[in-house]
Amino acid sequence: MSAASQPTFETVQLIELEQMTHEACDALDFGVIGLRPDTRADVYNAAEQRLSGIDPALVIDAPFFSTIGQCMNNFMVAQRFEDEPDLDEIVPFVLTLRMRPTRVRLRLLQSRDVARRYVLVER
Repeated sequence: MSAASQPTFETVQLIELEQMTHEACDALDFGVIGLRPDTRADVYNAAEQRLSGIDPALVIDAPFFSTIGQCMNNFMVAQRFEDEPDLDEIVPFVLTLRMRPTRVRLRLLQSRDVARRYVLVER
């Protein structure tokens, strides 16, 4: 995938993320965290690893909102996945856990037709 055709934080679609190879996901310049219906992480790309400093071994298979992204375990992020079966929303947010407060934009992606939900992180 060339840089010109590479999806951006704002343009990538849920189905694109679902069909993306591990290498293509790692080539994105924003964080990608994919969550199974039980909220355990099963996608964690290189950009998110680099920017967060959290080892993938700690993230993959962990219950994301209770162990890794505790600052997102609230009505603005985690609860929206529970309340809205179809979701494509950009949310200004401040990450606070395991780092000094960092302003980011989160994009929450979910569809009733796709089991995995995504949190995209743009720093």
